[in-house]
Amino acid sequence: MDRNNIIGLVLIFGLISLFTWWNKPSQEEKLAMEHYRDSVAQVQAYNDSVLMAGNILRQQAQQQQEEVADQTTEVADQDAVAQIKKEQYGLFAGASEGEDISYTLENDVMILTISAKGGRPLSVELKDYQTYDSLPLILFQGAQNNLGFSFFSQNRLINTNEFYFNPVWKDRGFESNTMTVSGEDQQTFAMRLYTDMEGSVNPDQYIEYKYTITGDSYVIDFDISFKGMQDVITTRGNFVDLEWDIDLLQQEQLTENRLNAITTYFKNYQDDVEHLKDNADDEESIPTRLKWVSYKQQFFSSTLIADNYFENGDLKNVTEAEKQNENPRYIKTMTSVIGLPYDPMQDNTVGMSFYFGPNKYNIFNKMDLDLEQQIQLGWGFFLLNWINRFAIIPVFNFLEGFGWNYGIIILVLTILLKLVLLPIAARTYTSSAKMRVLKPEVDEINERYPRKEDAMKKQQATMELYRKAGASPMSGCLPMLLQMPILIAMFRFFPGAIELRQQSFLWAHDLSTYDSILSLPWDIPFYGDHVSLFTLLMTVSTIIYTKINNDMTGQSNQMPGMKTMMYMMPIMFLGFFNNYSAGLSYYYFLANIITFTQMFIFRKLIDEDKVRAKIQMKKKSTKPKKKSGFQKRLEEMAKQQGVQVPKK
Repeated sequence: MDRNNIIGLVLIFGLISLFTWWNKPSQEEKLAMEHYRDSVAQVQAYNDSVLMAGNILRQQAQQQQEEVADQTTEVADQDAVAQIKKEQYGLFAGASEGEDISYTLENDVMILTISAKGGRPLSVELKDYQTYDSLPLILFQGAQNNLGFSFFSQNRLINTNEFYFNPVWKDRGFESNTMTVSGEDQQTFAMRLYTDMEGSVNPDQYIEYKYTITGDSYVIDFDISFKGMQDVITTRGNFVDLEWDIDLLQQEQLTENRLNAITTYFKNYQDDVEHLKDNADDEESIPTRLKWVSYKQQFFSSTLIADNYFENGDLKNVTEAEKQNENPRYIKTMTSVIGLPYDPMQDNTVGMSFYFGPNKYNIFNKMDLDLEQQIQLGWGFFLLNWINRFAIIPVFNFLEGFGWNYGIIILVLTILLKLVLLPIAARTYTSSAKMRVLKPEVDEINERYPRKEDAMKKQQATMELYRKAGASPMSGCLPMLLQMPILIAMFRFFPGAIELRQQSFLWAHDLSTYDSILSLPWDIPFYGDHVSLFTLLMTVSTIIYTKINNDMTGQSNQMPGMKTMMYMMPIMFLGFFNNYSAGLSYYYFLANIITFTQMFIFRKLIDEDKVRAKIQMKKKSTKPKKKSGFQKRLEEMAKQQGVQVPKK
């Protein structure tokens, strides 16, 4: 190791030490972090202990309720039955009986059905969308979807989903069970769970769910109020648990999508967005505050958003085999136990809102809640999401305004991207032309140094040739690397673009999923049970491009292992893209076709004889040639290693 290497290592070590010292947290930051960790640990320990005690009380209450229920079935006298229910439900005995009526709130984009039993959303239908097989698109439906509270009242376990709520809107003059709004109009509908008072409802004690619906919005304002419940509800702290359970139904042709997984997303209060495992059963307990919780499918979401914050949350995704057998459209059960802020000494109102709608970037972005991070735009790498957010999506939305078919929009988008990248493509081709002109001289150098021991000499001679000719082997690679972020950004954009959903083009009936032209009688591993024509065209065109590119750069006889890999990659992508968005394969196919056209035009415009003559003039010139930094480093390395070889 020479002096320069030692100095370099010392400088690197010094920079690392300086960086570590500069980013070292202050004493105040250390104390704040320790206090935060201790607080989280205390909250988690408290929640665990209270949860254990609550489970024991629930078991006892459940056993007591079953015993009382058995007694009720044996008693015929109404007064005796009422007394038994009083023992079973306490102040909520009167609400244990009622008529299970459904109420409908309809606006321009959705139909929300609310059940009198539990006062909860029973189903949500999105009017502007259909399932992959042309059925009404229903996000969830059925009595198994719950939204309510479990709490103790007078040592009795009360679950609000088991009791009948009274609608408030009939008191305001509504005659039917349907409310319809349109445009910018708003209507409010409330459901109340009253306690009992001397054989009738107590108007001063109730839990209220208030739904406010706007005519043209996917957002429903949802407020929960606790009136006069200070001596009724026994809480386990400064919050009450809201239980929200939904059975997700199949909307798309594929039930699982690797890039747009079915899972639960959540946003930590004033912090990052996270999610449970993709396409898998998972659960997580979050002892700290949350801003929103979202049950996300490929193109649609059901989201509960706090006006301020939720205290905590226990989230779980599970696939239940029994439900799969009962309903072929069942996919997964999403459950959450969310802590709502609650002061047991006074009346409480907790403001929230529901979002039932499409995963559309423009809608999410306007809400300014980071909901758009549910759409996979490459959030892990800033350059990818910047390209998608500030280039691809705006241009795509602009082209939508012309009312064209989405296949045409993708074509125009591809042409525009290729025009932007045209200077890079021109430089790549010019570099390839120089390397092709120099290939005979490179072959001559290879013949001059055939032995492995002369590898360093061969490298030095080759670099000297490139230097004199004013060419660089990296000049063709760097432009290609600059294009990679755009290619990857498009790979992220198309599978999550709801704009392509159920949009047909040529033989593809839906550009958001695969375009099958042939169903296979069996499933081929790593490929599938169908043939996607756009994917096949993309693969063939990529192989042709690889062959033409190798011939143009004059590398057909070099690096046989790399050459084989370059031809194997498109074959591997054939299986990888076979189940992906047809719009994505169509885009890559168009990109290859336009690249072929560019190569043909460049070949006509660039005269290789002139390039050869220019190179020869540079080689003969006595003017000192400025070396690039890359050439200097390569030559220096070659010289150092060339000196060391004889010593071995």
